[in-house]
Amino acid sequence: MQQLVLSLLFLCFYLSSNAYADHRAIHVAVDHAPPYSSVSNEGESSGLILDIIRATAANKYQVRAVPCPVSRCLRMLEQGEVDVMGGLIKTPARQNSMVFVDPPYMAFSSSYVFYAQKGSDLSVSRFEDLYGKRIAVMRGAAFFERFDQDKKLNKVDVTSEQVALDLVLKGRVDLAIAIEDTAEVAMKVLKQPISQLEKMHYRHTNVIYGYMAFSRKFSQTHAAEDIKENMQELAKNKLLDKLIAPYALPPIPPELMQ
Repeated sequence: MQQLVLSLLFLCFYLSSNAYADHRAIHVAVDHAPPYSSVSNEGESSGLILDIIRATAANKYQVRAVPCPVSRCLRMLEQGEVDVMGGLIKTPARQNSMVFVDPPYMAFSSSYVFYAQKGSDLSVSRFEDLYGKRIAVMRGAAFFERFDQDKKLNKVDVTSEQVALDLVLKGRVDLAIAIEDTAEVAMKVLKQPISQLEKMHYRHTNVIYGYMAFSRKFSQTHAAEDIKENMQELAKNKLLDKLIAPYALPPIPPELMQ
C-alpha cells in the first residue's frame, strides 16, 4: 500500500513537472495588423505583443511567434494550441474560453466607424441605416455589443481589416467597420488610399481596451504567473508605457493599475 501511494505521488509530481517544462517555450499568436503587429511575406513576425512577452518573460522562457489570421489565432488560443494572444477586447464569451491579463496595454477613447467608397452616395446617420448594407467585418473580431449581437445585419467575414477596406475600395461590399484611430494609422502604414474612402456620419464612441490573453491551459503554469506578475510590475513602474510609446499608444491610465 505504501509503495502504491509513493508511486502515485511520483506520477503526480512527474506530470506536474512535465506540464511546466512544456512551457519553457511560450507560443504567441501574431496576426498581421500593422502597426501593432505584422507578419512578413517570409513569415517573420514582429509587434507590440512580442515586445511585451519578451520583456515579461525576463529571459527565463523562449518566445516563439505563431503567425495566423485573427480568427485562426483565436481558435488556436481557445483550444490551447498557442499560449498567448494580444490586442483583444474583453467580452463575456471570450472570458469563458481564455484568461485576460490586467492591466490592458491598449487603452484609448476612440470610435467604431464605417467606411464607404468615396462617391458611393451611401448614407449612414444612425444604426438602423446599416440594415441592408453589406458590411465587411474581420472574422473573430469583437466590436460593440449592439453590432456584434444583431443578427439582422449583413456581415461579410474577411481575414483582416486590410482586406475589409480593400473590398470597399473595389466595390465588393458597401461598408467596412473599424476602430477609427487604429484603422487610419494602419492605412497609412499599408499605403492604402484613405482619400478614396468616406467615413459615414454614424459612429459608436467608447473607451476601448486591448488586453493580452492566455489560453486556459497556459494560465495554470508557472510561466503564466511570471508573465502576469511582471506585466503588473512593468505597468506600475511605467516601463510598460515606454514599451507601447513607439506604437503611438497613450500611457496606461492610473485607475487601471491593480
